[in-house]
Amino acid sequence: MQLLKLAHNCLNFDFIGTSTDESSDDLCTVQIPTSWRSAFLDSSTLQLFFDLYHSIPPSLSPLVLSCLVQIASVRRSLFNNAERAKFLSHLVDGVKRILENPQSLSDPNNYHEFCRLLARLKSNYQLGELVKVENYPEVIRLIANFTVTSLQHWEFAPNSVHYLLSLWQRLAASVPYVKATEPHMLETYTPEVTKAYITSRLESVHIILRDGLEDPLDDAGLVQQQLDQLSTIGRCEYEKTCALLVQLFDQSAQSYQELLQSTNSSSMDIAVQEGRLTWLVYIIGAVIGGRVSFASTDEQDAMDGELVCRYVVLQLMNLTDSRLAQAGNEKLELAMLSFFEQFRKIYIGDQVQKSSKVIYWLFPQVAFSISGSHVRHYLMLKITNLKYWGQCEPITSKTLHSVRKLVKLSAVQFMLNNHTSEHFSFLGVNNQSNLSDMRCRTTFYTALGRLLMVDLGEDEDQFEQFMLPLTAAFEAVAQMFSTNTFNEQERTLVGLVRDLRGIAFAFNAKTSFMMLFDWIYPSYMPILQRAIELWYHVPACTTPVLKLMAELVHNRSQRLQFDVSSPNGILLFRETSKMITTYGNRILTLGEVPKDQVYALKLKGISICFSMLKAVLSGNYVNFGVFRLYGDDALDNALQTFIKLLLSIPHSDLLDYPKLSQSYYSLLEVLTQDHMNFIASLEPHVVMYILSSISEGLTALDTMVCTGCCSSLDHIVTYLFKQLSRSTKKRAAPMAQESDRFLHIMQQHPEMIQQMLSTVLNIIIFEDCRNQWSMSRPLLGLILLNEKYFADLRNGIVNSQPPEKQQAMHLCFENLMEGIERNLLTKNRDRFTQNLSVFRREVNDSMKNSTYGVNSNDMMS
Repeated sequence: MQLLKLAHNCLNFDFIGTSTDESSDDLCTVQIPTSWRSAFLDSSTLQLFFDLYHSIPPSLSPLVLSCLVQIASVRRSLFNNAERAKFLSHLVDGVKRILENPQSLSDPNNYHEFCRLLARLKSNYQLGELVKVENYPEVIRLIANFTVTSLQHWEFAPNSVHYLLSLWQRLAASVPYVKATEPHMLETYTPEVTKAYITSRLESVHIILRDGLEDPLDDAGLVQQQLDQLSTIGRCEYEKTCALLVQLFDQSAQSYQELLQSTNSSSMDIAVQEGRLTWLVYIIGAVIGGRVSFASTDEQDAMDGELVCRYVVLQLMNLTDSRLAQAGNEKLELAMLSFFEQFRKIYIGDQVQKSSKVIYWLFPQVAFSISGSHVRHYLMLKITNLKYWGQCEPITSKTLHSVRKLVKLSAVQFMLNNHTSEHFSFLGVNNQSNLSDMRCRTTFYTALGRLLMVDLGEDEDQFEQFMLPLTAAFEAVAQMFSTNTFNEQERTLVGLVRDLRGIAFAFNAKTSFMMLFDWIYPSYMPILQRAIELWYHVPACTTPVLKLMAELVHNRSQRLQFDVSSPNGILLFRETSKMITTYGNRILTLGEVPKDQVYALKLKGISICFSMLKAVLSGNYVNFGVFRLYGDDALDNALQTFIKLLLSIPHSDLLDYPKLSQSYYSLLEVLTQDHMNFIASLEPHVVMYILSSISEGLTALDTMVCTGCCSSLDHIVTYLFKQLSRSTKKRAAPMAQESDRFLHIMQQHPEMIQQMLSTVLNIIIFEDCRNQWSMSRPLLGLILLNEKYFADLRNGIVNSQPPEKQQAMHLCFENLMEGIERNLLTKNRDRFTQNLSVFRREVNDSMKNSTYGVNSNDMMS
């Protein structure tokens, strides 16, 4: 046991420091050192482990198989072609021997490790190599029989099925690429595997319901993983797969229909047929979703059409639709939604315009995806789900996602012929119980808004008719505010705000968004402001209002484009400033908040305010220079509130909460780019707080945060460099007061900039730098501002190398600054970025070839 553990640990050792993720087990490659090559070329080494498996007790044999899994995964570069073929032949012989004597596989641990071993055969070797093995025909037959038997005994070691399906998925996917003359025989065995999986899932339904066992369909992740694998396997010999599915679907659908028509059907019998149909719909959707455009034929597309039109759409949809009002089946409904999403993705998705014409001439019945009565029936069915499944969040969210995707099609314009409030009254969309999850209301109105926007144009009457329910609701709320007749229950203003945000999100076009803007401003903006004043301490109320405002100021797709004579951009910013200031000043009065509640009660709202301010500052529809020119304090109020909110947040919280991090650092990037004079005018402790946050953000795991910090640092460094350069000129204009003050702060605290120079340089040299270009932009400015400190850093890094490597490292630094002038012009920056790429590569090569410990050349060929 100890020797096996030692061998297993050696084979699992991370020889090159890649820290292989155990979750991606089937893709693992063992980087065996070159000095161990002779042991693996000796066939007796491999034979020893197979002999051990057959000789030792079952308590030890799983560890032997674990070692064989790793041995089968040694890197390909350890061998030349002839040696690899010989090694693979011995490996396959050992697998064949186990399959011929499978008694020990009755142990679940042995079985699991053997399934892993089979998966490694294809993950580390090509099909073209496998078919050349002498015993391949017999081995592939044995593996197929083993797989079929395993699938039929679905209750035994279900977690091991993944590896078997992975093997067959990889084999099937390789068929179009195999160039060997030897037959792969997959056309014989993949249909057997496909049939075994499908029939075993159907047969399991009755047993699971009868014995009260755990239903695999409850594990959506597991089902989706297996279906993804089956989608590739089933497309191999697709005609046989389709024939099987048609036969099984006909049987189940007919039985289901007879049970529904019978007056004495048992609920168990109905549940069994619904379970079987659920599996079939999932599987049909999966095999359609497995279509690969370059490997598909017209005949296969016709088979897809047969499955879609004849069986799933026309038969099952009618059956399930008739039962929704009485007793719908949640799992079957989710399977239908999954099926339609797969079909939409393959045949009517955003990227398949060129192939979608296939639908027209191959199977006109399926033209429901483009036009005709079936699309009306399908879409209305999907939206009707909101009425019958309002309490089921998975169905509601998937339905809305489906509709949002489909509204991009021209065919859905039929819904635009009548989208008054009465048209959707059957949904009960104004009845909160039907959309109990408030987030679903936003998504629903997003889908509805996109339906409207398809054909809205400039028809203001059509828009006003669509907005009638919301208009009436907001008027009622305005009346309550004016008469002070509201109470705590009236916070369900919240649902209306979510509805409105959904519409605002959907209206990406300028014309439609301007209609919405004119509708809400100035009539209903005071309602939103008043809600923030009254309920600032209630996140359930303030969060939707703040998110709505953040959406309204977001210039998505350049929808916020006001006429040159329009003051609306400035007016919109005033409202934004007022809301940020109102919320900010009030939320700071909460005092000490418990740590476990600080995000919900305080930081989430602050984060949305940061996002709102960033959106309006970067929207390019407001000239911010006019505020100071005309004595308007809206901009100063918003920026000063930002500083107050920022200083109330500990540094640690900025990085502990991802949404707060992203909103803060993206806002800081805009401020340093366009409002650096404001940053320069801040008090020293505020400047140091901001610089410290940038320094900490440079090492953040979130690439977006790290990149934002690099950009902000670049803007600050560029500002400093320009001000210093200007001060050295003989005829320079007097420096602005805030600029002089900022320079003084930096001169008093040079360690901050120096620390960031050291951080950036260390990341580039010693770490896996995922955003090298972003890191390069501030680095040049940091070097030019701290040339002496950079020289000290360079000398320290050079001296830390082994003596024989110091000259090479010194030359790397020399080449880094070659041709670089003392300015931050774009051409000079680009040259430095190019030098830095070469510098990093040369430094890594130099350090990789270092003589520390075991020479890395011994590990890799």
